[in-house]
Amino acid sequence: MTPIELHLDEGRLAALAWGKPDAPTWLALHGWLDNAASFARLAPLLVERLGIRIVALDFSGHGHSRRHPPGVDYAIWDYCHDVLDALASLKLETAPLLAHSMGAGVACLLAAALPERVERLMLIDGLGTLSTPGEDTAEQLRRGLLGHRRRSSPSPRYADIESAVRARVAGGVTPIDADTARPLVERNLESLEDGHVRLRTDGRLLRPSLVRFCPEQVAGLLAAIQVPSLLIEGQSGILGDRVSARQARAALSGLERRVLPGGHHLHLEREALAEVALSIAQWEQTAALGVTEA
Repeated sequence: MTPIELHLDEGRLAALAWGKPDAPTWLALHGWLDNAASFARLAPLLVERLGIRIVALDFSGHGHSRRHPPGVDYAIWDYCHDVLDALASLKLETAPLLAHSMGAGVACLLAAALPERVERLMLIDGLGTLSTPGEDTAEQLRRGLLGHRRRSSPSPRYADIESAVRARVAGGVTPIDADTARPLVERNLESLEDGHVRLRTDGRLLRPSLVRFCPEQVAGLLAAIQVPSLLIEGQSGILGDRVSARQARAALSGLERRVLPGGHHLHLEREALAEVALSIAQWEQTAALGVTEA
């Protein structure tokens, strides 16, 4: 199933869409430094099984979406505006959110603050947002200020796609293999006149955050979420039995958790993909009727 390229919010946001335009629409939100192709393998399975339409965004500064203007930061709450602008462009008052990693954090913020805009949450290896204890706020601000004052490095150039894929595998924040990384890398490249390719991602995304929520604020946000929520974790993903992950799961009332074989990008891993799609489809068929498990 070939996706359709979309341009939303007067061309500011790029997106990929699967399914018929008149079908019920889900928004899909990718992780940090990824893009809409994060859902290139999962979306067709869900569209076929559930008869829905999935619109996957490129967040600002990622993929084919525009970068923020000079002097404008990339804070996680700013991505909520990307979601709201996409809803407005699609003429949707509300939608289910399918979200991975950082995108799951954005989805949680939106569901907590504007619950009338979010029907359901389907989170993949992500829950809540990164936090900084209150006593470490000064150090976080120091890192952010110094990082923002350093000149951004030019976007990396590579001889070809294969070189770019190898770089992503070698330098990824979380483990990822070449086959899993390929859709993300391919969408994130632009061709240059000399035959090389260059990353589209805004280098400013690598700067440390100036401020973060503290753990108590993250817990409060998660506790405010009342919509049906599913969390799919990879057995070797980023959550597991970490203290912060346990606290986050405990804070979100009624959360249904499923742990599946796979890593952080299990929704792109060919061995895990079918099980992820089946778990989401089964949960959706009950959640849509308001009968999710506690």
